[in-house]
Amino acid sequence: MNQFSATDERWMRRALRLAVRGLRTSAPNPAVGCVLVKDDRVIAEGFHVRAGEAHAEAAALAAAGGAARGASAYVTLEPCSHHGRTPPCAEALIEAGVRRVVVATRDPNPRVNGVGLERLREAGIRVEEGLYFKQSQLLNRGFFRHFETGRPWLTLKIAASLDGKSALADGRSQWLTGSLSRAAVQRGRARSGAVLTGIGTVLADNPSLNVRLPGTIRQPLRGVLDSTLRTPPDARLFQVEGGAVQLFCTEAPKERRRALEAAGATVHVVEVGEQGGVSIDAVLCKLAGLEVNEVYAECGATLAGALLVAGAVDELDLFLGPHLLGPTASPLVALDAVTDIPAPPAWHTVAAQRVGRDSRIRLQPGGG
Repeated sequence: MNQFSATDERWMRRALRLAVRGLRTSAPNPAVGCVLVKDDRVIAEGFHVRAGEAHAEAAALAAAGGAARGASAYVTLEPCSHHGRTPPCAEALIEAGVRRVVVATRDPNPRVNGVGLERLREAGIRVEEGLYFKQSQLLNRGFFRHFETGRPWLTLKIAASLDGKSALADGRSQWLTGSLSRAAVQRGRARSGAVLTGIGTVLADNPSLNVRLPGTIRQPLRGVLDSTLRTPPDARLFQVEGGAVQLFCTEAPKERRRALEAAGATVHVVEVGEQGGVSIDAVLCKLAGLEVNEVYAECGATLAGALLVAGAVDELDLFLGPHLLGPTASPLVALDAVTDIPAPPAWHTVAAQRVGRDSRIRLQPGGG
């Protein structure tokens, strides 16, 4: 079993902080950081910015030049061992003369898993793994979920009043939460490969579903569950800059499909789900095939309930605004009547914080 020093922990924490810098830009690749250390000082560091560009190790080695010989490399994910969009990082570390590599966790990609580490060991490099592995896997939760299950990680975002209502009876929900909560939602979109909603939200709110943060260089796909292709060809989705629009339906009338494809949509015809409407499993499989690792769902009560019933939600991102909307307002989610309270509870809180005037609670399935 590896025994890591306080110094090792220090440098791996630094590598993790670097990895976070690529969280909104590196998809579909994982966010990875690398720190090169010699004589107890950093000689170079790097992180993976975006697919097709230098991986974290390559960026750090390029910055270090000849000084990398004899250095230790702290990397948050196993160095790749195959030619993809870029050359293999394991070979780059060997050629640079690095003497030790500390890796947080192995790469779940079967083409890499353990192979990169073995290649380093064969070259005589001292390799140690497992330092802050949980933190690294959490950082790239969608990447790991994709390879482990064949589907992306799905976060369901819901904004509600203190009495669990998502909108007034007439559908209005503006100002339910404050500007800081809305900024947090933008960051949730930015780290995701796709933003998902339902046709009800498109028809009621005409959303753009894009990322509007300064310096945004990558827009997530925008997916709509729309069984019979009721999305208007002049919807805001097609009028504003953003990721490609993906429509998921169970039937595609020719004229509607032609008009929507002319507007810029890609139409996917999938099977009907168990609850009727579009199969959620089919949608998630389609998105996985489009190299989506994380999905951020923003939708109305009907689709929110369907996602929960389907067991598709990996995390519930709940924003509570300081309002009471009363009994005629729309519910948080649409569910069938519940006759019993389960023990242990169906959800556990993983984080809770104040966001300006609002409260934000993040929950995951299970009793915790």
